[in-house]
Amino acid sequence: MKTKLTAAVIALMLLPSVSMAYCSGAKEVTASSCKEGMSWDQTKGECALTPTT
Repeated sequence: MKTKLTAAVIALMLLPSVSMAYCSGAKEVTASSCKEGMSWDQTKGECALTPTT
């Protein structure tokens, strides 16, 4: 009984760390992350080439 309880407590303690590690791989793309010569296209939700004149 004590072993099962200890294993359950350890699993619950590690849960936040594992979930944060899982989510940290996602990178949000925003206007500030567009490369030079590109701008944020709100309708597409991505960076697009900026037309030059």
